[in-house]
Amino acid sequence: MNTKNLTLAAVLAAALSLAGCAAGTGTTPSHGMNHGSSSPMSSMMPDASADHNAADIMFSQMMIPHHAQAVEMSDLMLAKTGVPAAVTALATRIKAAQAPEIAQMTGWLEDWNQPTGMMTDHTMPGGGMSGMVSSEDLDRLKAAQGGEATKLFLTQMIAHHEGAIAMAKTEVDSGKFAETIDLAKAIITAQQAEIAEMKQLLAAP
Repeated sequence: MNTKNLTLAAVLAAALSLAGCAAGTGTTPSHGMNHGSSSPMSSMMPDASADHNAADIMFSQMMIPHHAQAVEMSDLMLAKTGVPAAVTALATRIKAAQAPEIAQMTGWLEDWNQPTGMMTDHTMPGGGMSGMVSSEDLDRLKAAQGGEATKLFLTQMIAHHEGAIAMAKTEVDSGKFAETIDLAKAIITAQQAEIAEMKQLLAAP
């Protein structure tokens, strides 16, 4: 796995390390409280008997903004002119798939009494989320039209999907909640297929 794709695993390791420290000192991390903009680690330690774990929480909190950016990028393409029909269809499918998944993950976090809007590319531990498009590159996509927009969208979305797949694989390996693991597996399957499709579109004359 590429080093840039190890962010989620590193953050999870830090979370589990923190849990161990808390157990060693006799301090029980708070549970069942929404901490708003407080440290992510302070609110992601479910009880051992819970049906979910820190990996499930981290995956959902990170994938929500990750999906939200994919939806934003898709919306940008759907508003442009001169974009090939195959690319427009792809953007439509990405939006249709990922918007409901955002709602699903938000529901899980609410059920777990966890913050749903605290994790962003700028505030998460480790300083960045794998595959996220920078504000500068997003501005380039916003300004582009036609063929230039198509190339930018496909190139950026391939990297974006690769980041999501890396996050999803970490959830499959480390998660506990069955529905979250199933979603991660579905993301891997769907986005690997879309990456192959996008590479074919880029290679087309």
